[in-house]
Amino acid sequence: MSLKSQRRLAAEILKVGQNRVWIDPERIDEVEIAITREEIRKLIHEKAIQSTPKKGISRSRAQVLHEKRKKGLRRGPGSRSKPKVSKKEIWMKKIRALRRRLKVLKEKRIITQPTYSQFYKMAGSGVFESIAELERRIKAKGLWRTR
Repeated sequence: MSLKSQRRLAAEILKVGQNRVWIDPERIDEVEIAITREEIRKLIHEKAIQSTPKKGISRSRAQVLHEKRKKGLRRGPGSRSKPKVSKKEIWMKKIRALRRRLKVLKEKRIITQPTYSQFYKMAGSGVFESIAELERRIKAKGLWRTR
């Protein structure tokens, strides 16, 4: 009861894949007997063999997500693909600020030259997260000079 050749012929005639060929279960005996293209065409005309509709991709989930995004949902940091500012740019901004502050402290004679050199190297190695932390460290070590 193999309908392999009939399915193949019907697929060629209907210009669809073999998986999209539907054979009427009540008329399988007639289809089994048909071996020529002409007989298959006749069965197609009689609707014993048909092509099933193409399956599409449902847009319902996409539409729901679109509506949520219009409301402002699903737009948090976890949904963003890349950072707006690169890690290098963040580092450059931080290190330049620290070095500027160290220079000001040295010029105002709040810290000495050896202290400046020491903290300049520490800043370059990434010890400090901010200017506030740098100044706290200087004060904690007792290197902050008062006039």
